[in-house]
Amino acid sequence: MKGKRVLVTGAGTGIGREIALEFAREGAHVVLHYSHSSGGAESALALIEAMGLRATTCRADLGSVDESRGLARTAVEFLGGLDVLVNNAGITANLPFEQVTPEQFDTLYQVNVRGQFFVTQTALPALLESRGTIINLTSIHAYQAFAEHSVYAGTKGAIVSYTRELAIELAPRGVRVNAIAPGAVPVDNHFVSTPGADIAKEIAEGDKQIPIGFQGAPLDIARIAVFLASDDARFIVGQTLIADGGTTSWMPFGEGFRHGPGKQFGQGYVPGL
Repeated sequence: MKGKRVLVTGAGTGIGREIALEFAREGAHVVLHYSHSSGGAESALALIEAMGLRATTCRADLGSVDESRGLARTAVEFLGGLDVLVNNAGITANLPFEQVTPEQFDTLYQVNVRGQFFVTQTALPALLESRGTIINLTSIHAYQAFAEHSVYAGTKGAIVSYTRELAIELAPRGVRVNAIAPGAVPVDNHFVSTPGADIAKEIAEGDKQIPIGFQGAPLDIARIAVFLASDDARFIVGQTLIADGGTTSWMPFGEGFRHGPGKQFGQGYVPGL
């Protein structure tokens, strides 16, 4: 990634921030987008500049087409082109289906799908020039259902389909498009709605639900993003890489997943026997 020019949306917190930092660790110059609080993006900016690399932050509301387009233009102008676009930004809202309002529905689709679409469209000329790569962040919600996420899951499914279509449209023109679907990756924002919660306990309980025995970290996803942007992934086109510790591979017909050699509730299977 040395010398590559990268735009990461939603780089103020969690996975997006770590993706921006990991590209910088590999030698890339980075534009870090954020939508509300600048603190996380600015602290990451300081770390990247300390590496001797070019970087800047840029605020934009991806619910606005004009601001989405403006973000892409600003990034291309600052970097002098663009080699990698990481569409990480997204929001969620979990509500029972019958309580979802048109306003909430529109907000999720505008930010998660429409914003990503028009950032990409505006950045495309620069990516065509560099024969660059596009990486879209989706979620395992696109593949497995979780109650009260009807709108969010729909947006993430849309990203998977859109990634596949855009990939075959752009591959003949030299631009590769892929996506990443993270599973459980605890970040600070997950705990904002539950002040005073025992975070360590919640994470430990969550670990028990993952076949591999632990939840992911932002760095796990960041390293996949760097791989997909590299020449090592040159033959990967239109794919969504699922990184979930085995969550979507598990058939949960029982009380839950119990860790230990080959033990699962309701099952008598032991590997190798």
